[in-house]
Amino acid sequence: MEGILTVSGAVTTITILLIVVFLFREGFGLFKSPAVERGYLLCVNGDNPVRHLGPKDIKEVFDWEITDWSELGGPNEEIVPYRFEQIFDVYSDEELGEDYELLPEKLGEVIASTPGIIAFIPEQYVPEGMDGVKILRSDKITPADFFGGREWLPTATPAPQFGVLPLIMGTLWVSLFAILIALPLGLGVAIYLSELAGERMRKILKPTIELLAGIPSVVYGFFGLVVLVPLIQKTFSLPVGETAFAGSVILAIMALPTIITVAEDAMRNTPRAMREASLALGATHWQTIYRVVIPYAGSGISAAVVLGIGRAIGETMAVLMVTGNAAVMPHSLFEPVRTIPATIAAELGEAPVGGAHYQALFMLGCILFVITMIISVTAEAISKRQSNKGL
Repeated sequence: MEGILTVSGAVTTITILLIVVFLFREGFGLFKSPAVERGYLLCVNGDNPVRHLGPKDIKEVFDWEITDWSELGGPNEEIVPYRFEQIFDVYSDEELGEDYELLPEKLGEVIASTPGIIAFIPEQYVPEGMDGVKILRSDKITPADFFGGREWLPTATPAPQFGVLPLIMGTLWVSLFAILIALPLGLGVAIYLSELAGERMRKILKPTIELLAGIPSVVYGFFGLVVLVPLIQKTFSLPVGETAFAGSVILAIMALPTIITVAEDAMRNTPRAMREASLALGATHWQTIYRVVIPYAGSGISAAVVLGIGRAIGETMAVLMVTGNAAVMPHSLFEPVRTIPATIAAELGEAPVGGAHYQALFMLGCILFVITMIISVTAEAISKRQSNKGL
């Protein structure tokens, strides 16, 4: 039996380590990907002194937000964005050849004859070696672009935007307010069940609360979408009810059973002798609760908080359904947001395996893993400090 348990523990540990290694290996592959969409290159006129552009600059150029090369360190000349498919508006199929063998030559003629052009064309049709054509050096996606970017547009062309800051802020925004709602309510109910409720009332409430923990998250999502979202929209006169506040309320409801159950069990494990000693010294019932019971159960209460926060941060479907799913920087609770788990769930099925989008989603998983680990370590440190302080 001892051998079976040892093998079981070793297999479980190795499996978890392999999952973590796989997660980080796929995620960090993002920083080896080019800023421009894989399989494509950017070409400019040979007289243009600009040698490379960052992902944000490329997006703004093709979105007509930057219109002059002088803004990018080039000549005072208007930028002419050019996409590959535009060549078919200039030349007929006969001019391009039966198998498009003349296509690179024609693209080279267009680029060489247009001073301010920046052409986004497939790598296989790049007119290499032609006079008047220069290929822009493509930067790699950097950690600064990923962690400091404010736009999440993984399908943008020619340069996808993987700015994760709105997703991190959305996750923390929704989770923080969910815990601020759930924690006082959960501890209050736990204190009531443990110290104040009669045995009959406790036998009714405890199974009911535990039953709430077994409800699928998608059911909470439907409830939020049908009941809570219209109520928030009407109450606060908002254009839409799918907001960070709706996500916080739903997550608070979902975290309550976990917080209540774990905290209540920890409080009920306080030895009866400690309660009686406190009362014998003249303490009131309430003084005994917050000076004896709660400090003694501090470790269990910390565990309840961690489990509640973990439920809030890692939740996917319910948040995806009620927060509006908008990858924008949140400025208030009453705006649509998108969280990291919701982004992974919504986009992983559509991301090409091995591509930059696929790797970026794995990098989001790494961020979620790190956030959860930090919360767990912090709670463990708090729990140990409380244990060492004594009563």
